[in-house]
Amino acid sequence: MDHLGELSDAMPELVPQLPGPGRPPSTTRRQIQEIALEMFSAQGYDQVTIEALAAAAGISRRTFFRYFPAKADTLMADFDQDVERLRLALRYSDPRLGIMAAIRRAVVAVNNYHVDDLGHLRQRLRLQSDPPALLANAIMHYERWQDVVAQFAADRLGQPAEALVPQVIARAAFGAAYAGFMSWLCEDAGALGPKLDAALAALAEGLGDRAGTA
Repeated sequence: MDHLGELSDAMPELVPQLPGPGRPPSTTRRQIQEIALEMFSAQGYDQVTIEALAAAAGISRRTFFRYFPAKADTLMADFDQDVERLRLALRYSDPRLGIMAAIRRAVVAVNNYHVDDLGHLRQRLRLQSDPPALLANAIMHYERWQDVVAQFAADRLGQPAEALVPQVIARAAFGAAYAGFMSWLCEDAGALGPKLDAALAALAEGLGDRAGTA
């Protein structure tokens, strides 16, 4: 199998993708996410109803639930796609890289956002830091990210994904990546990639050979 070809097809630019060939749907998850960002920012998350959000997107309440199981999930559409890209990036990572080096490279690559998308990313991260419902929802999605990393580490170590060391690696990697995001968010401008790279490099140095950083 052409692994590099499959990886390229699955994440051609490692950023949220537009619909593929053929007749596109009248409304996409990405469009609903953008509408939700604007409405939550302008009115407050708790003040925006699903009915109002659906109406702004030009869809019915029933159709809304075909896209998202809950209102809070509208902000995580891009993140869910990035988790799948992370899984593929780790799956096809260079086996000569140590565990932490592979995670570091994959996380930085997957979060290589277009400049035009960075404004939406800042907006989403700021929104999620306040309403309890959004924060709680984000944590559930973050667990999926950590599951992907834990499975990768487990496969490399020959251990179950629920074993202690893969879990430590996954949760520590998420913590480092999150710190990189927050450091970037505190600045009005600047590139995200170097922040993530520095945060994960610091973690790899601290874990040392235990996590296969060589």
